[in-house]
Amino acid sequence: MKTIMAKSFQDLSSRKQFNWTTKVSNEEQEVAEEDPSLKASSNTNNTEDGKTDHIKLSPLKPPEVSTTKSSSLNTIHEDKKLIQESETAASASASTRRKAVAKLKSVLTSLGRNRGNFQQGLGTKVVGTLFGHKRGHVYFAFQKDPNSQPAFLVELATPINELVREMASGLVRIALECDKEGEKKSTRLIDEPLWRTYCNGKKSGFATTKECGPKELQILKAVEPISMGAGVLPGNAEESAECDSGDVMYMRAKFERVVGSRNSEAFYMMNPDSDGAAELSIYLLRV
Repeated sequence: MKTIMAKSFQDLSSRKQFNWTTKVSNEEQEVAEEDPSLKASSNTNNTEDGKTDHIKLSPLKPPEVSTTKSSSLNTIHEDKKLIQESETAASASASTRRKAVAKLKSVLTSLGRNRGNFQQGLGTKVVGTLFGHKRGHVYFAFQKDPNSQPAFLVELATPINELVREMASGLVRIALECDKEGEKKSTRLIDEPLWRTYCNGKKSGFATTKECGPKELQILKAVEPISMGAGVLPGNAEESAECDSGDVMYMRAKFERVVGSRNSEAFYMMNPDSDGAAELSIYLLRV
C-alpha cells in the first residue's frame, strides 16, 4: 500500500514539474516575442544552462589595415605633389625675379652709358669759339669746359670777314640742316657729317663736321684763358705762306644749349651787355 502511494506521489510531482516547466517556457517565449532583447538574453541563459546547443555568432570584421595604409600612401603622394608644385612655383618666381633684375641692370647700364656720353659731350652750358683766318672759312667749336676737347667742331663755307660784317650789322642766325634718312637714324645730331648752311635766311653753301686737328687744338689752347671776348691771334711763318694773312680772328663766349628733340638743338650766345636777345644763335636741325 505504501509502495503504491509513493509511486502515485512521484507521478503527481513529476506531472506538476512538467506542467510548471512548460508554463515557464511558454511565458518566456511570449516575453521574448514581445521584447527581442529579452529573447537574446534568454538564449544566452539557455546556452549557459546547457539547454541550447547551437549559438549563432556574428562574423568579426577584419581590421582595416589595407585601407589605412592606402590612405596614408595617398596622403604622402599628395604632400610630395604639393611640395613639387611649391618648388616649381618658387623656381619660376626666382627666374622671373632674375630676369627682372637683369633687365633693370641693363636699363641702368644703358642710362649710365647715355649719361656718360652726355657728360663727355655737351651740357646745358657750353663754351663756344668762333675762329678762322681773315680770308679763310669760319670754324665753330663747342666745348663743355674751356680745357676740354671740342664735342662739336664744324667748318662753314662762309668767309669769316663776311660773318663779322653780318654780326656788326645786327643779330645773326645760323641754321645748319641735315637730311633725316628714315627712322633708322640713331646717330646724335652733333655727329652728322654734312650740313646745309643758312645765315639770316640766306643759303650760304655747306658745312662739314671736322675732327679737331693739331692746328685747331693749338688755337683753342691759345684762347683757353679767355672766358668772353674777341680779338686776333698772330700766325706763324708757315701759315703766312699758305694764306694771305696768318692772323686768326676769334670770338669766344658762353652759349646756352637747348635740346628740342633728337632732331633739333639750339645754341644761344649769352651776352650780359645785350638787351636780352642773343647776338649769335646757331640751330642744328635734322629735316
